[in-house]
Amino acid sequence: MTDFAIGDIQGCYDRLKDVLGKVDFSPSRDRLWVAGDLINRGPSSLETLRYIESLGNSAVVVLGNHDLHLLAVVLGGHALKRKDTLAEILNAPDRDKLVNWLRQQNLCVHDAERNLMMAHAGVPHIWNVEQALASAREVENVIRGEQAPEYFAHMYGNKPERWDEKLSGMDRWRVITNYFTRMRFIATDGRLELTAKESFGSAPEGFAPWFEFSRPDDLRVIFGHWAAIEGKTGIDRFIALDTGCVWGGALTMMNLDSGEKIHCDC
Repeated sequence: MTDFAIGDIQGCYDRLKDVLGKVDFSPSRDRLWVAGDLINRGPSSLETLRYIESLGNSAVVVLGNHDLHLLAVVLGGHALKRKDTLAEILNAPDRDKLVNWLRQQNLCVHDAERNLMMAHAGVPHIWNVEQALASAREVENVIRGEQAPEYFAHMYGNKPERWDEKLSGMDRWRVITNYFTRMRFIATDGRLELTAKESFGSAPEGFAPWFEFSRPDDLRVIFGHWAAIEGKTGIDRFIALDTGCVWGGALTMMNLDSGEKIHCDC
């Protein structure tokens, strides 16, 4: 069995099939780790979602901000945005099945043998592995449970800016969600700066890319979300896989054991 991790697909189904074809991917023997943002902005969100769901246990998926946006539209009463390409999913006969499957996915996954964690935006330096997993499980349980409509109705927002163990309810869930799915720039004390989306060379004053801070461990992290850095962090154990396929860049996949990266131009 070979495990591959892939960056933000965002509904680019044809390019997904192209890059999988380059390694002769087969769900009968291989697994695909998907670093979030399976859907939205690209032309084939429904096909992409159906395909990843069809992989069953051969897919390891974390939720990205665009995936959560679909759930916020369905469960939280939010409207589609002008650039969204989610209408086909919303009108599909198997919509409920796909939405329910999406709700079962994680915010982060951890492979202890590989000392590896995958989260859509990354893992903040203020949490060790156990804290990150506990925080993720807390919000995952909300997304899967009866409080999901309340959560998605109030999910959006940049406050609170910083984690505090004393936080509760929606404030607590929101900041956890923002760390895992929206984080780019962060301060030493864990404060998030969520408005800047440029490359890491233009960090707002007092902030730096999350992966430039020392961690309390030697954890390796796979993430997507930040197309502007073009897959480059400058630090080997922080592996960026969003290379901007939906923006005309490339779709990038990596063999988790050899480290080989496979690209498909978009």
